[in-house]
Amino acid sequence: MSREKSELIEIAEKFEIEGKLENVVPHGNGHINDTYLLTCRTETGKENRYILQRMNHEVFKDPKGLMENVTAVTAFLQKKIKENGGEVEREALNVIPLREGGSYREEEDGTFWRVYRFVEGADSFDVVNRPEDFYESAVAFGHFQKLLEDYPAETLHETIPDFHNTIDRLHKFKKAVEEDAMGRASEVGEEIRFVLDREEDCHVLCDMLASGEIPLRVTHNDTKLNNIMLDKKTGKGICVIDLDTVMPGSALYDYGDSIRFGANTGAEDEKDLSKISCDLELFELYTKGFIEGCGGSLTEKEIRLLPMGAKLMTLECGIRFLTDYLEGDHYFKIHRPEHNLDRTRTQFAMVKDMEDKWPEMTGIVERYL
Repeated sequence: MSREKSELIEIAEKFEIEGKLENVVPHGNGHINDTYLLTCRTETGKENRYILQRMNHEVFKDPKGLMENVTAVTAFLQKKIKENGGEVEREALNVIPLREGGSYREEEDGTFWRVYRFVEGADSFDVVNRPEDFYESAVAFGHFQKLLEDYPAETLHETIPDFHNTIDRLHKFKKAVEEDAMGRASEVGEEIRFVLDREEDCHVLCDMLASGEIPLRVTHNDTKLNNIMLDKKTGKGICVIDLDTVMPGSALYDYGDSIRFGANTGAEDEKDLSKISCDLELFELYTKGFIEGCGGSLTEKEIRLLPMGAKLMTLECGIRFLTDYLEGDHYFKIHRPEHNLDRTRTQFAMVKDMEDKWPEMTGIVERYL
């Protein structure tokens, strides 16, 4: 535990938690924020649990804007869920306010803290162990899009500016190649050429958003399986969590990143590239679930572009890994000297496999139009 228990209790009790705080323990295995599980008990013996988090203000430079996004989006979701007869306390994140008012607390040491109600009777998983879980995550992320289709996305703050701006990512990559700060560019000529050969692809979604060909939507931007709470009894996805990267963008970002992560047959840093491919069964399963979850909120153009979303998010991730490698591995945490290069190659192998399977991928999407 990165802080003394007494400090954590003191911070937690500044929020409107119900009951006497009995225990504080580290929770989960996230890499960005420090997360703790609070257990409280009321005088009647009822147990209430909450999540206490220290927000990482080095990654998220604008905690105020971030929490404005979170509180506005969760309030909107709760209203929609209530109208639909759902369980507000389980189907959306519930921000617990400070006793003095406000949604987060800045401590004297410059750290920022918040509290959520714990989602009871549900689990999250880091990897796809069962295809059904991947499908349920697709339905849940699609439903997230459906619930927020009327939300004015342009009013949200960009918590990480230009996060999925592939044109900007390409520009930064070219700058890293030109400056070659670590003298590594000559070693990765094949990877550099791979990106430059797909320069036009990097413009597709950005240009369509700018022209209005595809709509600006509220996007989650971290659509991994572990950001869905799955009901322990039914296995259904009930709640989308970790809204720190909720921003304006394209639904294709969320869909594409899920395919990049969940339909890959190998690990993100696999050295044996023969193990890397896009699993078409998982691709179809996720596509089916996502479109169902969206419940008619996607345009025909967006649906037809789903394979491009998958390819572009994978290409973008590879570009980011390669850029970091060229600049000296200062952004992504590495565990071996060429870790970011291995990650780059897996992403590019996945892109190439998608290109080889393009007729099958587009055919799958056509079936769900």
